[in-house]
Amino acid sequence: MKEKLHEIIFEADTPKGKFFDVVLMWAILLSVGVVFLESVPSFRDQYGDQLRLAEYFFTAVFTIEYFLRLYSVKKPLSYAFSFFGLVDLLSVLPTFVELLLPGVASIRVIRILRLLRVFRVLKLVGFMKEASFLKGALWGARKKIMVFMSTVLVLVTILGTLVYIVEDAESGFTSIPRSIYWAIVTVTTVGYGDIAPTTVIGQTLASFIMLIGYAIIAVPTGIVSAEMVKGSSEKVSDNTQACRSCSEDEHPDDAKYCNKCGDAL
Repeated sequence: MKEKLHEIIFEADTPKGKFFDVVLMWAILLSVGVVFLESVPSFRDQYGDQLRLAEYFFTAVFTIEYFLRLYSVKKPLSYAFSFFGLVDLLSVLPTFVELLLPGVASIRVIRILRLLRVFRVLKLVGFMKEASFLKGALWGARKKIMVFMSTVLVLVTILGTLVYIVEDAESGFTSIPRSIYWAIVTVTTVGYGDIAPTTVIGQTLASFIMLIGYAIIAVPTGIVSAEMVKGSSEKVSDNTQACRSCSEDEHPDDAKYCNKCGDAL
């Protein structure tokens, strides 16, 4: 029974597995929609009871799903402390905390707990094969991205400090951290406009930073794109066979043993 449940819940190669995934995806989307609607005062005032009942229903569904996942794997604690295990827990924990601690004094704490339910959307990542492809590309480019980010950090630190030197506090550049914040906003081409240089030298530096910003945007795109092209040339298996011991789900089509822990598939 555990093996059958594991095949349905963790894999999508069978009609029952596909049906389970589709139902769960809709449940995730609808539950996140309930959280969004509950944050709108007009909807909350008019349909508060209905939204609360819907939240209890989705919490029950995800709680049952969570315990079925723990039941079907060989190492429940290992799954519970994995990324998706923690996401599953976060998707149900806030509602139970609200029920068990109705007298919590701080409204802000309750609000944070309610917003944590939005983490349910992370459960969708497990259904997208393309997510694994993108994850592989980002992981392959991690060192280049770290070097790039370090270079940008040094650049905005130097430029922000220079602007702090040439500008007055009246212009908004009251400290080096605030000047670095302005440099980051400018180099990323966001441009909030909350502070701006007024001197000729400061505006010249700002123009220089703006031009650098357009050049910088293309760098991480090129790095990730190169990794994606490299990854697309490699053969990727379309099966969803998952290991019951470690939950690894990237195996060759003819694999008989897990390529991560060695357990039989």
